Amino acid sequence: MSEWLVLAIAMALVCALVLAMTVIRHRRVADDEDTSETPDVIEYMTMMVGVVYAIVLGLAIAGVWEARGAAEDSVRREAQSLYEVTQRADVYPAPVRDRIRGEVDAYVSHTVNVDWPRLVDGKEASPEGAELLGKLRTDVTHQSPANELQAQAYQPLLDQIAAADDARHSRTQSDESTLPSVVWVGLVVGGVVTIGLIFTLQIRRSGRELLLAGLFSALIVFLLFMVWSFDAPFGRDGTDSAGAFQDLFPALSVTASR
Repeated sequence: MSEWLVLAIAMALVCALVLAMTVIRHRRVADDEDTSETPDVIEYMTMMVGVVYAIVLGLAIAGVWEARGAAEDSVRREAQSLYEVTQRADVYPAPVRDRIRGEVDAYVSHTVNVDWPRLVDGKEASPEGAELLGKLRTDVTHQSPANELQAQAYQPLLDQIAAADDARHSRTQSDESTLPSVVWVGLVVGGVVTIGLIFTLQIRRSGRELLLAGLFSALIVFLLFMVWSFDAPFGRDGTDSAGAFQDLFPALSVTASR
């Protein structure tokens, strides 16, 4: 089921529940109850709870957004470093150059087609990726420069592989959820309490008040969905977050899609 469909259903259910409870509460109000005014203490408490929850929700959104950006930066650095390896290997003879590029292609293909589904599912990256990158490092390290041009490219090649390895470690360490379970409990409970405070106010059955109550409830659901969606640094579905690899190695992406 699509994430957007889940969001639409959740927003519709919460809005319907809030509106239905508001209408039922209004119908069961005693005839002598004054619904024209709300006690000042209730208005104050409602305002304070709403402000505190908004701050916590804003911090959660900022935290998951920063984590998503850091994960995307690690992917970009890893892909760019490997791309530089394929370009700098041009100074070597054809057999050596083709072997280095083939090892880079094997690593990228494994990363996109094997590691990425595991990362999306919350699993650890397979050890084969580290083995492929280690093989590339060993091959380049043992390739003695035969001329001055190869000598100048030798150390930069090793530096790019080291940068790719460092970015890979950052990527594999960013696959877990950003927010701990206790924060999620607080966000969900806080959302329920914040929406529940609507019923402490003297809301009547006017179209304007019901519309505002429904929009407020839908907004809380949407913000929680946003936090949930960004809480997965590499997304919840597909390999869209591997766009840096697919952009720099389009031939491998086409082959994989076929």
